Amino acid sequence: MSFTFDTEVLHLRFRDPFRIARTEDSESSQTVLTFLEQDGAAGLGECFPVPYYGETIETTAVVLPRLIAALDQLGPLPADRPAVLAWLERSAGLMTDALGNHGGAKMGVDTALHDLAAKALGLPIWELIGTSDELPPTDYSLGLDDPDTVAQRARRVAHFPALKIKVGGAADIETLEAVRAVFSGPLRVDANTGWQPQQAAALIPELARLGVELVEQPFKARMLPELRWLRERSSLPIMADESAVFVEDLPMLEGVVDGVVVKLAKCGGIGPALRQIRLARELGMKVMLGCMVESSVGVAAAAMVASEVDWLDLDGNLLLAEDPFGGLELDGGCRWQLSSEPGLGVHRKPQS
Repeated sequence: MSFTFDTEVLHLRFRDPFRIARTEDSESSQTVLTFLEQDGAAGLGECFPVPYYGETIETTAVVLPRLIAALDQLGPLPADRPAVLAWLERSAGLMTDALGNHGGAKMGVDTALHDLAAKALGLPIWELIGTSDELPPTDYSLGLDDPDTVAQRARRVAHFPALKIKVGGAADIETLEAVRAVFSGPLRVDANTGWQPQQAAALIPELARLGVELVEQPFKARMLPELRWLRERSSLPIMADESAVFVEDLPMLEGVVDGVVVKLAKCGGIGPALRQIRLARELGMKVMLGCMVESSVGVAAAAMVASEVDWLDLDGNLLLAEDPFGGLELDGGCRWQLSSEPGLGVHRKPQS
């Protein structure tokens, strides 16, 4: 049975300008809502195109019809939970067979399928897939800027249990010193491929002194020998993000890094993310669950697997000046509370 679908492009304005080591300052992002329907059952998803992986709003518009056409082989939604789970896993395989890469586009379709299926069974997605609604707290991410500006932003969000600081700029230690002056909790740093090996090795002792608990993606994605070299010399865990896109990337990272960062926009959705997390566990790796600067649709989708990870960096919607969706709430300002409503549990806010 075939699916019908529609899309809507959202322009999401950031609360503060946001920059990482390989980009310029950005004031906003674009994302694509995906509405999927089969035989009267409807689901909502979010496609977040990441230019680093070759995705744009334009490529998403071309790719989505091909992915959804591949689902014609899927057949109608089954009536019982075990069969639905098999149906969802098969959907991911059909999309992969139809088209490689394009994790952001696949994320939107996969999320909409999970939302559709969970609503049909009257279950929240987390209950459908067998995860928990007990989640670790999320950190809060701060982009590259001058040290004083980053420290001012850190003071504003100091109620979070940990802060993730983007590094790879001209004043990394000065920035961390300024943040440490206003925030006493753990710091996580993300170089977004912006360092060189000798530079990173020299920085590790200083990072440890400043209370940094992990280092994310110090080098370019395919610099695996260099990542192994740094790990052997580091007192801090080394995490792979850009080096760990799909589940197939994990075996080559065993022994190279201490853990991986899983994102739905990289791997293709809820189902692929859960499979990636579980393989990482089998390989003895730590796992951080991250996101892009998405609306609550994408963040809620990621939250459905958040109970399975060590660290949560699930704050994309918090970085927005205005989130178009509600229903995903923080408890005490730092821990996501998953809804018991069927599906994703998010809803469009009334337009003012």
